[in-house]
Amino acid sequence: MKNNSTESGSFAEATAVERDRRLLREARGKGLPATLRTFVKLSGPGWLQSAITLGGGSLAGSLYLGVLGGTSFLWLQPMAMIMGVIMLSAISYVTLSTGQRPFRAINQHVNPVLGWGWAIATLMANLVWALPQFSLGTAAVRQNLLPGMVGSQALPEGAGKLLVGGAILIICVAVVWFYDKGSKGIKIFETILKIMVAVIVISFFGVVVKMSLVEGILDGGRILAGLIPDFSLLSSPATTFDSYVAALDLEFREFWTGMIVSQQRDVMITAAATAVGINMTFLLPYSMLKRGWDRNFRGLAIFDLSTGMFIPFILATGCVVIAAATQFHTRPAPGLLGETDANGKPIAPAKSVLDNAAARIKFEIEKEMLSEGISAERTAARIKEFETLKEEEKLKRIMGLPEADRRMAAMLVQRDAFSLAHSLAPLTGEKFSQYVFGIGVVGMAISTIIILMLINGFVVCEMLGLETKGWPYRLGFLAPCLGIIGPFIWTGGKAQFWLAVPTSVFGMTLLPIAYFTFYLLMNQKSLLGNDMPWGGRRWSWNALMALAAGLAAFGSIWSVWSKASWYGMGAVAVFILLALAVQFARRKTNPTP
Repeated sequence: MKNNSTESGSFAEATAVERDRRLLREARGKGLPATLRTFVKLSGPGWLQSAITLGGGSLAGSLYLGVLGGTSFLWLQPMAMIMGVIMLSAISYVTLSTGQRPFRAINQHVNPVLGWGWAIATLMANLVWALPQFSLGTAAVRQNLLPGMVGSQALPEGAGKLLVGGAILIICVAVVWFYDKGSKGIKIFETILKIMVAVIVISFFGVVVKMSLVEGILDGGRILAGLIPDFSLLSSPATTFDSYVAALDLEFREFWTGMIVSQQRDVMITAAATAVGINMTFLLPYSMLKRGWDRNFRGLAIFDLSTGMFIPFILATGCVVIAAATQFHTRPAPGLLGETDANGKPIAPAKSVLDNAAARIKFEIEKEMLSEGISAERTAARIKEFETLKEEEKLKRIMGLPEADRRMAAMLVQRDAFSLAHSLAPLTGEKFSQYVFGIGVVGMAISTIIILMLINGFVVCEMLGLETKGWPYRLGFLAPCLGIIGPFIWTGGKAQFWLAVPTSVFGMTLLPIAYFTFYLLMNQKSLLGNDMPWGGRRWSWNALMALAAGLAAFGSIWSVWSKASWYGMGAVAVFILLALAVQFARRKTNPTP
């Protein structure tokens, strides 16, 4: 009975694919308007990719873009998504033209170093990106949905993180374990997750609409200006910081501008890396092959990516950036400027605020010692002496800084989930905003973890040459569960939301592997044969792919250099040299006739 049911389901899927194929052929015969109408009707995978990319990483990246740069960064995510659509379109063209699995095609027709590098980089990205998802979900539950637990003696911090993280882990494992069973309950659960994500996306859209139409507090000119690319933000602070920087003592402007630029770079790379991640380049081709798509669906695939993925992503992330910019940009967190609560008591500054101010004092110590020619050892001792001061003495030293410095320290604080939820307050109110934000973030985190697990299981099976079933698949998809340690390794008072930033920087370093690999695959006559673009089409494809791959390489090299210096550059050089050596050996073994 079970086998009959399976065969019936497979027959139904094959019939549906043939029906769609027939609709596309008929539409092409009727002209462009009919073809576009059919494309809209049959769209699907692009919306799936949109659901994937609208995860916790994209949310965190968008929020911090708005917090740090205001509307100055509105151009960044659309540009990154356009580059991603170009490369995903190329991936879909190659896959649907040949019907071959990309991993094997790359190893055979391009270079096995690139094929294995692509697969291994996807595994690494899945494992690393799982960290912030557990961190985001845990922070949202503990800080937004159950605020009474924060600091509660009944549920200590460690136990709280373990309990919430464990619950998220159990849910994700259960969903993925039974994912291929066709269970009605799984479909219902997926629908609930989509609704949870939609809640927060619609809420941010509502915030922007209300601030624009009802409160009239949005600056349309500044928003439009933010859509113009500005690469100077990689080396200088956003212009909205100018007045605050000018108020600083001249000798300390370098310190604060350096801190701003460093955070801007990380957040820019985060937003770019989460628009289209390397794991999405692995998921797309295999999901299309599993649907039974072939060369007849090439136009639909490109249209689907250009609309179903691009438009929802840009609308959602743009609204998040605008809402966060309006609520937080250049607005100091309370504690260092004499703020008081409703009862008139001074507000204690958050630890991350104090950390920024303490860093400014350490810079001053180093500057003074250097000017006096004092050795590095004595300078380090002076800094250690400051770090070991009692909290009251350290706070007194911090409060003795000029107001302009304290203001900068408070403005550059890394906001936590509780603070970021306030960006929804104009629409939902202060209290309800915590629940709306918390539900949306938990939904994003869980759905992203599930997809990371699915991709990871698929990559492991592909590397082993096995079907995506059985224990190899299950062991493969369980690997991202290690992300549960994310809330525990990211401590010290820093916002757990910020964990999405360094992990996305890591993801950006891997992205060019996929981009350059498919750039080369698109130009392989041995693979594509008569389907390889020629003439103007080939020039257009190559120009667009070169632009996308070049920008990805720029972001990657920048990330590697800023985080790992010569060690990181050495690793990049080793990878390139290995690929060249293997390519040379292959040509020597199999010379072109």
